[in-house]
Amino acid sequence: MRQISLVLILACAAVMPALAQKNTLKGADKFGKTITAEDFKKHLYIIAGPEMEGRETATEGERKAAAYITDFFKSIGLPPGNNGSYFQPFPVYSDQFKSAAIEVNGVALEIDKDFAVPSSNYNATQYFSEVVYLNEGNFTDSDNDFKDIDVKGKLVLIRLVKSENGRVVGTRGNPNMKVAAAMQHGAAAVLLVQTGFPRPPAGGQGRPRIYINTFGKSVGPNTFTISESVADRIMGADWKLALEGKIAPKVYSANVMVEYQKTVNRMYANNILGYLEGTDKKDELLVISAHYDHIGMTENEINQGADDNGSGTVAVMKMAEAFMQAKKAGKGPRRSILFLLVSGEEKGLWGSAYYANHPVYPLEKTTVNLNIDMIGRIGNDYKAADSNNYIYVIGDDKLSSDLRPINEAANKRFVKLNLDYRYNGNDPNRFYYRSDHYNFAQKGVPAIFYFSGVHADYHRPSDTPDKINYPLAAKRAQLVFYTAWEMANRNEMLKRDRPLDLK
Repeated sequence: MRQISLVLILACAAVMPALAQKNTLKGADKFGKTITAEDFKKHLYIIAGPEMEGRETATEGERKAAAYITDFFKSIGLPPGNNGSYFQPFPVYSDQFKSAAIEVNGVALEIDKDFAVPSSNYNATQYFSEVVYLNEGNFTDSDNDFKDIDVKGKLVLIRLVKSENGRVVGTRGNPNMKVAAAMQHGAAAVLLVQTGFPRPPAGGQGRPRIYINTFGKSVGPNTFTISESVADRIMGADWKLALEGKIAPKVYSANVMVEYQKTVNRMYANNILGYLEGTDKKDELLVISAHYDHIGMTENEINQGADDNGSGTVAVMKMAEAFMQAKKAGKGPRRSILFLLVSGEEKGLWGSAYYANHPVYPLEKTTVNLNIDMIGRIGNDYKAADSNNYIYVIGDDKLSSDLRPINEAANKRFVKLNLDYRYNGNDPNRFYYRSDHYNFAQKGVPAIFYFSGVHADYHRPSDTPDKINYPLAAKRAQLVFYTAWEMANRNEMLKRDRPLDLK
């Protein structure tokens, strides 16, 4: 009898998780089906429409998109998630170029004809009576490059190894490495010699730089890109020898003035937070996220960003609507859900980093982050026969052993997509580190990143709403919805039982 009882007990224990999930997911199908291709298309044509001007961070286009999203949240009755506000603003800085000048031995040079400047320079006027020429090198062994010459507090002239049309070719010509090496050894300013002058008028610089870190531990040397004729003006006959690699590091007498002036504008970008309060586990939380920003305009063309990431934005909106309908029908989630749409992802995961560092809700009570970034197309890498029925699942093998079983069970029961895990391993694209879930994972929050892959229109004006596979995008969003439903209603938060190894 005891043996039989033990068998029965073990058998019951084996089926209990399956029965529990079946009960937890009961009724989910009705609400998941409200995420339709038709609604998806209606919203995406607006989110990724030309009037949004590419939704670049801290621009009017981003603000228009934010207004559309928050109006939608209001229309479905979803409350704001940040102490009565839908917005979590974070500061963004933009440099506005004013002027730049270089004089060599009393002769004023012309911007764009003789020199150009990056927007990362700081306000300064500097006067030098000597210029230090450094011979070309890969600068990976910077001590060796500088061992025979002192550049501390001096103006340094560096010839880039090779350039075409003003652009450096190959890693040996990486100007950032060279400037960093010069900075390490105390250079006060740097002249980088390039080809490609004269250049089209750009006021000395291209597109204004925007950034979030205005205070740094150190300030690098101001850097100016100069033409070969300017280098010849400084070095004389030695310049031709330098082109042949025959000149060692050397100090040249020359009176050189370099000047850069700009204004720094402080702006704000906004994360958008919609909050659905749970029932008996309302102090615990899920975060369903996507970035709603894109890359704006390039050369008067709008990068509409339909797939990247209008598709993820609309998916979050439609999931919020589905969960709100469930709540109104008495089927609201046990845990609270934060519908988080962040900005600044394209600039470096800014918005999600800001939320992770300034969480409105405790991260230790955040059971999971389900992040959606590009789910509307067929990626270049997907070659399976059934290309209209897949999704890349990234990160479900990290941080929690609960992630994959829950996601796979929801998929098997409802949508039956082909779950592709190719980017979970040794991925040269490093997709795991390139979307907003990463900032949650760094804080120990289990996360899944849903993705359909890059394509020929990635970060181009041709990423338009007419190219989206709407039935497939809706189906992918449904998978996230059903996975979130289970995670919001199960008895326990997700285990955090795997090491935080994000290298």
